[in-house]
Amino acid sequence: MDINSAHPGRGTGFLKTSFNGINALSGIGILSIPYALSQGGWLSLIIFAAMAIICCYTGILLQRCVDSSSRIKNYTDVGEVAFGRNGKILAATFMYLELYLAAIDFLIMEGDNLDKLFPALSFRVAGRVTLTGKQAFVLLASLVVLPTTWLRSLGKLAYVSLGGVLASAVLVAAVLWIGAFDGVGFHERGVPVHWAGLPTAMSLYAFCFSSHPVIPKLYLGMRDRNMFPKVLVLCFAVSALGYGVTGVAGYLMYGASTLSQVTLNLPPGNLRSKIAIYTTLVNPLTKYALFVIPIADAVEDSLRVADGDDISRPVSVAIRTALVVGTTVAALAVPLFGYVTMLTGALMCSSVIMLMPCACYLKISSLTSRKVARFERVACVGIIVLAVGIAVVGTYISLKHIVQSL
Repeated sequence: MDINSAHPGRGTGFLKTSFNGINALSGIGILSIPYALSQGGWLSLIIFAAMAIICCYTGILLQRCVDSSSRIKNYTDVGEVAFGRNGKILAATFMYLELYLAAIDFLIMEGDNLDKLFPALSFRVAGRVTLTGKQAFVLLASLVVLPTTWLRSLGKLAYVSLGGVLASAVLVAAVLWIGAFDGVGFHERGVPVHWAGLPTAMSLYAFCFSSHPVIPKLYLGMRDRNMFPKVLVLCFAVSALGYGVTGVAGYLMYGASTLSQVTLNLPPGNLRSKIAIYTTLVNPLTKYALFVIPIADAVEDSLRVADGDDISRPVSVAIRTALVVGTTVAALAVPLFGYVTMLTGALMCSSVIMLMPCACYLKISSLTSRKVARFERVACVGIIVLAVGIAVVGTYISLKHIVQSL
């Protein structure tokens, strides 16, 4: 049996772990997938499918890494076991920046879509400061997601995740309904391939499957860990299906005019449009905690905040609140959803979900004398090369767009 075996009677079951996994995967990338398709063209769907398979495979590699040592409790421990302290620092840098940027994306998206629903709304704070538009809604969203970051149990968080999974399903259904029955139609033909936009498409596709930092936590928190590979396959299959249907439908509906969030293209005032946007607003509220909690756990571990300590609860709440405040400030400073998402996918996601799992797996296998098949070694090296290419080209293009926009 593996070092990290099943824990009968403890941990989350198959369904709860699946809900958490699908919720982490089916994130705000579902809004940008039509835009990614418009950037890369129809043939980029091949890249999308390949990315889903690659990321599912690297998730399984992460599980194998966790099984190799009882010292591994989270994603950064994988880097430490493989490459020592430097490996842990590198893994932590990639992982926490990716999670932090994704959390910022959530808040930017909330501001954009709420502003579309209520374009003339404003708030007065303390009777002195008037907040209008996207800024006001970003602040409001941050207050709503704050309590979800205080949950420490994955079992409790699974009930929140169920809401996120249902919201993603409703969003896909609403977009399809608008295209089929509300006069928009699926008349755009698109282009076979748009070479100049392929780096953008690949970066956004990478962002769609950026759940790897939470995989060790989901795996170690599972009651029957032998079922985890099936959980991964189910999560990636369901998420890829949702992404694919939404991407194809959105591209057929709006073609080259597709915006960075497909909900911004939907006809204003339409009931189904409002349903789509409302469910879009639910998604970040249910997913934000999954991305912030690993960062909070790392900070608490470094400060030795133990669960049994009387002071641990208020300190934990303070740490998590500070993280929410930080993401809120960043979302207000750089409210560019498409380009921030692209930067996250290019620089961080490609490193966290592709490069690090393959590199760590090969290194740990050599340290533990685990035999790796030749084709698997070639596959890992190929994925590493692909990840480096996406990171270099995608990061350059996204930073260029951000600088130009600001």
